[in-house]
Parts: sequence; structure tokens; C-alpha cells
Amino acid sequence: MSFSLPDLPYAHNAMEPHIDAKTMEIHHGKHHAGYVSKLNSALESHSDLQNKSLEDLIGQINSLPADIKTAVRNNGGGHWNHSFFWNVIGGKGGQPEDAVGDALKSAFGSFDDFKAAFIKAGATRFGSGWAWLIVNKAGKLEVCSTPNQDNPLMDVAEVKGQPILGIDVWEHAYYLNYQNRRPDYLNAFFNVINWDAVSEYFKNVK
Repeated sequence: MSFSLPDLPYAHNAMEPHIDAKTMEIHHGKHHAGYVSKLNSALESHSDLQNKSLEDLIGQINSLPADIKTAVRNNGGGHWNHSFFWNVIGGKGGQPEDAVGDALKSAFGSFDDFKAAFIKAGATRFGSGWAWLIVNKAGKLEVCSTPNQDNPLMDVAEVKGQPILGIDVWEHAYYLNYQNRRPDYLNAFFNVINWDAVSEYFKNVK
């Protein structure tokens, strides 16, 4: 089994002016496609791993063969992270008024306090990485960040849990439109969150 690049569920320009069409074209068609290709290449010599799900592969980074551990961590993580990212954007933003909204208020005090914590996590992640809203092992919502293409599903993650929202803070995700103004990009992200998708992820946490 080889992994494949998922189609975007919206047009490249669907989120302008917050995320521009050219960035989406490059981000999906070049960067994400590259992770998929390199992940498949890494698994070519390991037939015993080719039928594992992406979640199983990235969830056992420490147990992978040494010759592909880094490639699967970087490219498998990149594939999972981006596939997830495309699903949680493309919406109208605003504030969730359902169980997610209630859980955010319970965990952070208010939606605005959650937003501030999430933006801080993304803005203070040094270099490249991601900021996440997860359901942690205690069943509570928590904000965290990971370096490079790591995510909280990995056994190597400092903070583990099930992501229900995430944002890519690699420069390729925002530099054409925002240059070095990462906080502006993080604020703009809140205009395109698909809270219906976030709610579905929240409902399906095991």
C-alpha cells in the first residue's frame, strides 16, 4: 500500500485574503506532495510496514528500523499533519457554540483566553513546527506545540494527545502573504477555522 496526496476540499483561493491562493497551491501541491513521495520511498524496502496505517507508523517512531526512523518521522508526520490541517481550515471562523465551545471555556476560562494561548504557542515555537489544540491523556483540552513535522500522536512527543485543531507555522505556510509577521498569520487563521470539523474530531476522540 502506498500513501497518496488527498484532494483539497475547497478551491485554492477559498480562504483569501487570510490564506492566499498561491500559498495554497505550493503548500499542498509541492510541500505536502513531497512528504507523501518521500514517505513512500522510505517504506519501499520495508514490506512489513507498508500495510500499517499512517497513525500506527507515526505512533511508534521509537520502534521503527533505524534506517527509516527519521524519514518516517519527518515525512509521515508531514503527511498526517497536512492532511489534518486541510480539514480544519476552509471554514468561517468565529466561535464554536457547541460542546467544543463549552470545553474551551472550561479549560481556558473563555474563548479569548484559549485564542491567546493558541497564538502564543504558535508565535513562540522557535523555527519550524506546529501549534495544537489537543485532548490530552486526562481527557482535557490543552494547547501545545511541536517542532518540525512532529505531532502529539507520536511516541516521541513531549505532550501527547489527540489533536482536534492545528496550525502549520513553517514559513512555507505563510511567508508569501505575511513575510516575518507570524502573529498576523496566526490571528488570520481564526477567520478560516472549520469548527464543524473540529467538533467532529472532538466527538471521535477515543
